[in-house]
Amino acid sequence: MNLMIVEDEIRILNSLVHNIPWEQHGIEVVATAENGLEALQLLERRKPDILLLDIEMPELDGLSLAERIAADSPEIRMIILSGHDDFAYAQRAVGLGVKRYLLKPAGEEKILQTVVETAEELRAELAERHNLVALQEKWRSRLPQLQEAFLRSWMLDGYAGWELVRHAEELAIVLPPDGEYGAAVCAIDPLAETEQRFTAADLPLLAFALTSIARECVPASEGYVFPGAEGQTVLLFVSVPGESNAELMKRMNVRCSRLLQVVKECLKVTASAGLGGASALMEAPISYQQACRALRERAVYGHELAIPYLAVPKDAAPVQLDASFEKQLEIAIYMDTKERMIELVDAQLASLLERAGSAELVYEHLLYLSSSFIRLIQAQGWSLQQVLGEDYAYFLSLQTLQSREQIRAWSRRVTLQIREYAEEARRTTSHHLVRQVAEAVESGLEQDLSLHALAEQLYVNSSYLSRLFKKETGTSFSSYVQERRMERARAMLQSGAKVYDAASAVGYRDISYFAKVFRKHWGAAPSEIRM
Repeated sequence: MNLMIVEDEIRILNSLVHNIPWEQHGIEVVATAENGLEALQLLERRKPDILLLDIEMPELDGLSLAERIAADSPEIRMIILSGHDDFAYAQRAVGLGVKRYLLKPAGEEKILQTVVETAEELRAELAERHNLVALQEKWRSRLPQLQEAFLRSWMLDGYAGWELVRHAEELAIVLPPDGEYGAAVCAIDPLAETEQRFTAADLPLLAFALTSIARECVPASEGYVFPGAEGQTVLLFVSVPGESNAELMKRMNVRCSRLLQVVKECLKVTASAGLGGASALMEAPISYQQACRALRERAVYGHELAIPYLAVPKDAAPVQLDASFEKQLEIAIYMDTKERMIELVDAQLASLLERAGSAELVYEHLLYLSSSFIRLIQAQGWSLQQVLGEDYAYFLSLQTLQSREQIRAWSRRVTLQIREYAEEARRTTSHHLVRQVAEAVESGLEQDLSLHALAEQLYVNSSYLSRLFKKETGTSFSSYVQERRMERARAMLQSGAKVYDAASAVGYRDISYFAKVFRKHWGAAPSEIRM
């Protein structure tokens, strides 16, 4: 602590400076003055924390000096050292903020004790003040997050009137009670499948960038911008005095349209916004709900739009089932090309969306389309999750499909996944059938092998089985059977079997005919092969 002593008697001044062990108590005498004017000149340079001053001094007395200090530097603690035991002096000193009043001749121990006590009080006050400053700084640093949390909670849950006013005041949020409020909800549009700069993992970063750009596009004087739920950005506009509801809505539209333009220019992706209607303070959450509902209309109107809230028509037409579509799709899986399947699903989807005048109806129609896919998959005895892969999650929550483009891409992916799974199933089945035929041939070479008979055993069409067998093995069924018979006969002859036994073992009853076929196949008579 820094101490300044003001005393016009040199002897007393020197005694106060040199005879009292100030340093032992953490106090340093930084300046001395012999009168009030000299003290004023030194105050600014020396910056004392405590002032020990006499009352009776030439040019400027102690109380006049105390009055000047109380006005200009109220943080300095003053201790009066006076030879007057006069109540009027003491009363005036107290009025000037003097905490202690000592009478001469006060002993050095008393003076030291008084200064030390004053220093301790000052240290405690400084510590408390610094702690308060730290708390205030911490509060200021967290204030933006607290404001965002309050505004988000207000939009989602609402508050009673007294709660809203109290919390807003605590968080320094100005909400004019007579103003009009309009909410807009903005979100990055679903990324296209051809997008290469960003992936789904980058969506949180894009959402943060969207909120940052929105804060630049919407001046703080016009409302509040804060992160909403599920990566959205909420813009809460507040009317200015004299602004009509129509003018407020026009301003919202202008700001949001500009925001979408800047997002496209800066991020190279598109965003859309839903705009709620103008409402009074306590109905602002209703405007937010309207904005969320309007944003969902991307599924109807497409990307990169600022969409105003429109109520869903009450006389909306129900979904009309199209039984022929499901039958055509099932036939197309096995008979048509992938392109034909895509055309079929695209046409059906376009027809559904054309009849849907709102997001709610879009999702009703999507339920119908998804149920068609599900019935088709289950009719084949397949697992939904195995067929659909990652797209299975969309069937559990169709509203995550947020635009026509995303819906169309999803329906095409599902169509191709069903087609590819069907082809793989056919390949697997084909391999299984061919393997069964080969096994039947191997175990029945001595019998009269007939493709028609095998087809009946396997419950398939003989023509289909003949074509399938040639496709998988590269040879016809009859050629394969003869090849296996000749190989079996040769192996037996080389092992010492008689020609008759070898012929009989591979289904030949006429030895001469067997010999003719054998020679043609191997270029040598059976007797020449036999060891």
